[in-house]
Amino acid sequence: MKNYTKLLCTLIAGLSLAGFATGDQFDMVIQNGRVMDPETNYDNVANVGIKDGRIVVITEKEIKGKETIDAKGLVVSPGFIDTHFHWTRPIGYKFALRDGVTTAMDLEAGTYGPRVAEWYAMHEGRSAVNYGTGSGHEFARNKVTEGLPDSDLLDAPFSVVKGRGAGTKWSDEVLNLEKGNGMLSLIDEGLRQGAISVASTVGYLPGASAREMFEVQRVGANYGRPTSVHLRYTPGTDTTEVNGAQEVLANAIALGAGVSINHFNNPGWPLVQELLVRLRKKGHNVWGEIYPYAAGQTTINAAFVRPENWVEKLGHKYEETMQDPLSGEFYTLDKYQKILAEAPTTQVVLYKMPPDDIAKWCALPGVVYASDAMMLPSGWDDAIPPETPYNKIPNTHPRLSGTRGTCFRLSRENDIPIMQAISAASYNPAKYLGAMGLKAMQERGRIQEGMVADITILDPKNVRDNSDYAEGTKPTTGIPYVIVNGTVVVRDSVVLDGVTPGQPIRFPQENKGRFKPLSLEEWRNTYLPATIDFGALDRNQLKPSAKEAPEAPE
Repeated sequence: MKNYTKLLCTLIAGLSLAGFATGDQFDMVIQNGRVMDPETNYDNVANVGIKDGRIVVITEKEIKGKETIDAKGLVVSPGFIDTHFHWTRPIGYKFALRDGVTTAMDLEAGTYGPRVAEWYAMHEGRSAVNYGTGSGHEFARNKVTEGLPDSDLLDAPFSVVKGRGAGTKWSDEVLNLEKGNGMLSLIDEGLRQGAISVASTVGYLPGASAREMFEVQRVGANYGRPTSVHLRYTPGTDTTEVNGAQEVLANAIALGAGVSINHFNNPGWPLVQELLVRLRKKGHNVWGEIYPYAAGQTTINAAFVRPENWVEKLGHKYEETMQDPLSGEFYTLDKYQKILAEAPTTQVVLYKMPPDDIAKWCALPGVVYASDAMMLPSGWDDAIPPETPYNKIPNTHPRLSGTRGTCFRLSRENDIPIMQAISAASYNPAKYLGAMGLKAMQERGRIQEGMVADITILDPKNVRDNSDYAEGTKPTTGIPYVIVNGTVVVRDSVVLDGVTPGQPIRFPQENKGRFKPLSLEEWRNTYLPATIDFGALDRNQLKPSAKEAPEAPE
C-alpha cells in the first residue's frame, strides 16, 4: 500500500508537471540544490516545485515559479523535527528556526491534559513552526498531589516553576488508588483532546511505583499512542540507566505500544542503543533521542541531584559538575542547599558525560536528534518578544540554539554520512510517529512529490553551531533558508517577522475518553493470591491463582 501511494503521488506530480511546463504557476521553485530524501535515498541535483504548501514536482527539467530560491551548492533537506522542545513560545521557536527546525514539539513535559485543546488554540495562527504536545504525566501528578488550580497548570514554560515550586509531593508521594485513578484520567483527557503522546518525566518522580509507570503507558496504549519518557534513574549509572530503559521497553512490549526514550546519551547508552535496534528488528516501534552535549540542564530541586544520589551514590562533586548558567560559577554543597531552599526551580547545568562520546551518539543508526531546549518561564503574551536580540536573552544551555548545528558539524568532522544526519534530524522522528497513525508525520520528514513542503536548506560545508556554555544563545549558522508549509520563514539566515504558517501536529479530538478506573487490586501489585507467604520454603505456594490479569480497556 505504501509503495502504491508513492507511485500514485509520482504519477499525479508527473501529470501536474505537464501543466506547469511554462509560466510561473508554481508558488515557489528551489533551483539547483542537492535534493536529499532519507526515506528513498534520493540524492541528486534537481529543482523542486511547490504549490499550495506541498511539493508538486522534483525534476532536473527547468521550472518556473512566482518565487525562486537558488540553492546551488546547498542541500535541500526535509525540515528538521524536534520532539523534545520545551520553549514553546515565539522566541523559543526563533532559536529553533535558525537551527533548521520546522516542527517543534514538547513530548517530554507536554501539557496538562485538560488544557491540551486550549494549548493548541493558543498557537493557532501565531506560530512560525509546526507545533505539538503530549499529555503530561508530571502535571497530572502535580494536580492530584499538590492540588494546584487548573489555571496554574499548562505547559513547561508556564507551569514548571509553579508546579515544582509547590512542594515535594508531586515528586515523592506514592499514590493511592484514588489519586492514581485521578492522575490517569487527567492524562487520558489530554489524549482525548488530541495530544500526540503521553509525556512522562518519571526520572523526576521517585514516588512513582512500577505499577504507576505501567498504567501511565497503558493510558497511551489505549489510544495506540507512544509514551515519551525521561527514564527512571536518569542521570544514573550504566546499570541503573539501562534498568530504567528496560522498564519502559518491557511495558511497551507487553502493551503493544510505542515508546521514545528521551536523551539516552547517558551512562549505559551503548546497551540502550542495542536494545532499541534489536527490538525494532523484531517489529517494535521503539526509539531513542540524543542531544550532542556532555552536560544537561534541569531545575535544582530535581530528585536525582539530591546529595544522597548525586554525591553519595554517583560519586559527583557539585564543585565540578553543577554550574550556574547565568554566572558560569560552579556550586558547592552549601550553595546548593541555600538555593534549593530559597529558589527550588532555579536552573542548573549538570556535567555528566565524557565529550569524546558526543560524535558517537550523532552516528547511531536510527537515532533522533532532539534538543531538550530549555525555556524561560512565561505565558504566551508575556513571553520575551521575538524581536529581542539573541545576545539579550538570559544565558542557557547551548542545546537550545545549537543542537542540529553541532550534529552536522560533528558529522562533517567525523565522516558521518550527511544523509544519516539528515535522517536523524527529520525522517526518523517522522517515521516513528507516523507509524503510530499520526497523519501529519506521515507526510513530513521527506522530500518527495506530494509531501508537505517543510524544507530546510543548508550549506553542508559550513553549517555549524556557535553557542557554548558561556554563550548559549548564539544561533546556528549555515542554514540560509527554512520553509514551513510552503512559506519561507527564514531567508538569508534571518527569521522573518510576523510570518506564522505553522500548523498543529495532533490527533483528532474524540467524544469521550478511553480510561476505565482501576480497582485496588489492579493498582497495588499482582494477580497472585494475597495470602502467599513469600518467605516460605514451600515453593508450591508461589503458584499463581487461576485468576488472570484483566484485559486493557477497549
